Amino acid sequence: MNDYLLAAVLGIIEGLTEFLPVSSTAHLRLAEAALGIPLSSGYWKMFSIVIQLGAVLCLPIYFRRRIAEFFRTFPRGERGDRNWLTHPVGLTAVAFVVTAIPAWLLTKTIGKHLESLWIMAIALMAGGVVMWVVDALYSQGIPRLRTERMDEMGIGQAIWIGACQILSAVFPGTSRSMSTIAAGQVAGMSRPAALEFSFLLSLPTMFAATIYDLLKSLRHPAAEGASSIGGAPSGTHGWVLLAIGFVVSFVVAYGVVAWFMRWVRRHGFVPFAVYRLLLGAAVVIWLLRP
Repeated sequence: MNDYLLAAVLGIIEGLTEFLPVSSTAHLRLAEAALGIPLSSGYWKMFSIVIQLGAVLCLPIYFRRRIAEFFRTFPRGERGDRNWLTHPVGLTAVAFVVTAIPAWLLTKTIGKHLESLWIMAIALMAGGVVMWVVDALYSQGIPRLRTERMDEMGIGQAIWIGACQILSAVFPGTSRSMSTIAAGQVAGMSRPAALEFSFLLSLPTMFAATIYDLLKSLRHPAAEGASSIGGAPSGTHGWVLLAIGFVVSFVVAYGVVAWFMRWVRRHGFVPFAVYRLLLGAAVVIWLLRP
């Protein structure tokens, strides 16, 4: 496949899957394996980091008014009943810290799991079952008391969601958005509220993870291959591919976020659960092939 087309295809995959509860990591790894991209290549590792950054950057633009509102009302909130810890900004910080510290301590474990297609397949199917069960309970009105708006959530819910987000860091294929959305619903949040908090939480989480990996990548030449997280391109061609992937990922992710916000208000997550189960099963069959 032409390198420019390959960069665009990977950018599309990242943009489509970063915020849907289907795991962008698993989709990128599977695409790279199917397309013959060497997973040990430092450059392609860095490429994955850059297109992820492109997808994440669409969030502060899409939610710019909502984010501005949060900071404008901090720390008292819209109704004056919040403080620096229970305001959405504070709750996001709490959930981020709950995730970040264990994830940082488990860095080596996470690195070992990133290339395992078996772990991704199992995580995809397990996540599909969890999503299906949680959505079924939600449709039946369980739990009875529901936090309809993100502005009304409590610190216990934020801690719980942050803890569940750790699973997505340790087990690639779990999906960060799946774990946080499902966790929010289990904690009594409405689908729109859980989704909005998932998006808000992804800002510090994904920015921190992506920038951390990017800085580590730039310290290592691509020639180091598997020994480094990634490597900076050595020529103009490599930088052009990065730019194509970055821009395509940003544009596609922006459209996906806009569509997903509308979808969740009218429908559940069962279609994504079914997709995860089918994809996970397909990966298992592929891995078992003679």
